[in-house]
Amino acid sequence: MPHPRPVLRASLSPSPGLSPTLTAALATALAVTFAIPGSAGRQVSAAAPAAFARPAKAPQAGEFRLPAEFAGWRHDRPAPGVSVYQGVLSGRPGADRWTVTVRKAGAVLHDRETADELARALRAAGFAPRTEDVRWPRGAKQRGVIGVRVRVGSYGEQGPADDARKELAAAGVDAVSEWTGADGTPGTGLARIKVAVIDPRAYHGRLDAGYGTAVAGREKVTDLAARSNALLAVNGGFFVMEEKDGVPGAAAGIAAYDGELQSAATNGRIAAVLRGDGLHPEFRRLRTELKVTAGGATEPVDGINRIPGKIRNCGGTGGDAPTERPLHDVTCTDPDEIVRFTPQLGADTPGGPGVEAVLDGEGRVRQLRPRGGPVPAGGSVLAGTGTGERWLRAHATPGSAVRLHERITDTEGRTVRLTGRDDIVNGGPELVHDGKVTVDFAADGIEHPGDPSFGYAWGVKRNPRMVLGTDRAGRVLLLAAEGRRPGRSDGLGLTEAAALIRSLGATRAMNLDGGGSVGMALDGRLLTTPSDATGERAIGDALLLRR
Repeated sequence: MPHPRPVLRASLSPSPGLSPTLTAALATALAVTFAIPGSAGRQVSAAAPAAFARPAKAPQAGEFRLPAEFAGWRHDRPAPGVSVYQGVLSGRPGADRWTVTVRKAGAVLHDRETADELARALRAAGFAPRTEDVRWPRGAKQRGVIGVRVRVGSYGEQGPADDARKELAAAGVDAVSEWTGADGTPGTGLARIKVAVIDPRAYHGRLDAGYGTAVAGREKVTDLAARSNALLAVNGGFFVMEEKDGVPGAAAGIAAYDGELQSAATNGRIAAVLRGDGLHPEFRRLRTELKVTAGGATEPVDGINRIPGKIRNCGGTGGDAPTERPLHDVTCTDPDEIVRFTPQLGADTPGGPGVEAVLDGEGRVRQLRPRGGPVPAGGSVLAGTGTGERWLRAHATPGSAVRLHERITDTEGRTVRLTGRDDIVNGGPELVHDGKVTVDFAADGIEHPGDPSFGYAWGVKRNPRMVLGTDRAGRVLLLAAEGRRPGRSDGLGLTEAAALIRSLGATRAMNLDGGGSVGMALDGRLLTTPSDATGERAIGDALLLRR
């Protein structure tokens, strides 16, 4: 289904609007046409939407000048070398409506045959459905149609859409009320944006990753910021939300703090390595190689600080099912594992079938015990299940010496060595590489084989987003988009977020955790409006700009 000519209106406060220079840059990057407030209907047209144009050249040295192009955005300078900008981007007035989307087996996208069958059944029941092709957005490595939506009705308010949904339910049809502003169609939607720019030549603090008082546990961004006296704080990487998927609060992907690895990599997924002062992030696709040697034998260690047999976001090694590739928001399983627990876990190890070898600070086995118990200060615990249990019983006998081996590499085989001041935060997918928008939904596990609805809902549709990037002058960019608030802010699709941060000068950028986790705090005050109905969400870790 062809889309109408897209128009995105810059609605910014408190000043009158974007300058023509940045308006044109953003319009081209997003492949849309912006209307400039106060221009009497005059429009700045985008270039041909087949490709993303290069952003305006950012300065190489001196004062950060790009914000001068934000004429209408609120601009705060909380410290030398730190700027925070706030504004609103919106689509054509009246472009967004409420509608009802028909589901089958919980899916909102279908193949053409299934969509046509649903439409025929709906017409026979007296409804007037429409089918809509949903395509991969520009900027994605994937091409073509993802799937087909089946929808009924178009309403200015949610109430009538809910009434229509109830009528469909009474006819035995599974459906959900949806706001089309979240679809990701160019020229529609509303996004409240916060952008923090940190210039390491002028700011002399530190950007690091922090997890609060324990790896096992969750805290709000504002609480993490207050405890560390952070000038600025944003949510960090993906983490375990529920016990059924692992240890709540622990990272769901690679994580390292103060040079200590606290979670294994989601095999090959993008991550940010923060060295020293953290103000020069390295974006690398990482793997972890973990081993244990005892009694002359060596065995793989499958993970760190997670429940044996549960690999959140998948991407593990050694027989994980259904895959050893990244698969976002899926918990893979493996009955035969050894998992290491560190003292930073901050809680007893999870109980369950198997055995644990308790190690002292010298790597000597204190005892073998049933699973579930404290981690000794300065020591660690190895939990084994299946063949992992049998290996520990055979080789990690009480009093024996155990050696642990850890190696972090990138997908090109280069070793990543950490010092005591280095951190790693996970995320994905990569958004900008070498100054180009490039979003590979499959490589980062966002595209689920056989389930087009997941990649569509998680990555194509607009959601709250948090993005970390760097520009060619070495500045750090943090972009937050509020979302899931019809009429206030819909958020951004992944490729939209990529295009926006690229238009601000980013040459590298990656997606951090999003959705209800999105939070940006300045001087301990939350700048973003949470999307969760319960308010600010407690998260696993955060990026903290320390004074």
